[in-house]
Amino acid sequence: MKYKIIDTETGKRVDDVGEKDKNDIKKKDPIKRVVEKGIEKGDESSPMDPPEAYDIKYAITDVDLESMSDSLKSLIDEHKDVISKLENFEASLIAFKAEGFRMTKEINDSFAAFFSFFDNDILVHNRKEERHLFPILHKRLIESGEHSKEEIPKTSVDLMEDDHVKFIQLASLTFNILGLAVRLPDKHSQMLTYDVAYNTGIELVELLKLHIHREDNILFPLAQKLLKKAQLSRIKGKMVV
Repeated sequence: MKYKIIDTETGKRVDDVGEKDKNDIKKKDPIKRVVEKGIEKGDESSPMDPPEAYDIKYAITDVDLESMSDSLKSLIDEHKDVISKLENFEASLIAFKAEGFRMTKEINDSFAAFFSFFDNDILVHNRKEERHLFPILHKRLIESGEHSKEEIPKTSVDLMEDDHVKFIQLASLTFNILGLAVRLPDKHSQMLTYDVAYNTGIELVELLKLHIHREDNILFPLAQKLLKKAQLSRIKGKMVV
C-alpha cells in the first residue's frame, strides 16, 4: 500500500513545515475542548475511550443539515458511506478475533474491500477537505479569534489535518502487520502479531468515527456560520480531486 502524501521517514505530510503543537489551542475552541477535556484534571484522553467527545453539549446545534450549503452536505453524505464501511470492517475485525484469528475467505475479502475503499475513497475525501475547505476555514477561524496564541496560530483545522495523517499511519500499520502475520511460521508469534493488527485496526475505526462526529457536529456547522455564501458556493464547484 503506497501513500504519496506521507513522508515515509518522518510520518508527516509532505507539505508539513513543522510539528503541530496542539497544547496552546484556546480552550474556547470547541473541537479542542472536546479532544482534551479531562487532561487538565490529569486524566488521559484517547480515541479508544472518547465518551465525552460525543457529548451533545459540545455540538453546534443552531445550524441544521437542511440549512447547510451543498458543498458541506456532500461531505456529510460521504461520511455516511465511510461509517457504513467502517462498521463492516469493525465487524470483521471482531469476528476475526472471536475465531481465534483464523483468516477465512470472507474475513480476508472484507479486509481487502476496506483497504481498497480507504485508498480510493477516504483519502480522496480527505484531500477534498484539505484542498478546498480547510484553507479558507482556517483563515476565517484566525480572523474570528478562534486560534492558538503561537507565533504561527493553529486552529481546529490543524487538529483535523493531524487526524488525516494518523488515519494513513494506522491504516498502513494495520495492513502491513496483517501481511506480516501471514508469513510468520511460528503460530504463537502469528497470534501475537494478529492481536496487534486487531488493536491497531480498532483504533483506526474509533478515531475515524470520532473525527467524523467532530466534523459533522462542530467543524462543518462552524464553516456554515463563518463562511460567506459565495465562498461556500465556490467550494462546491471545486469539490473534485
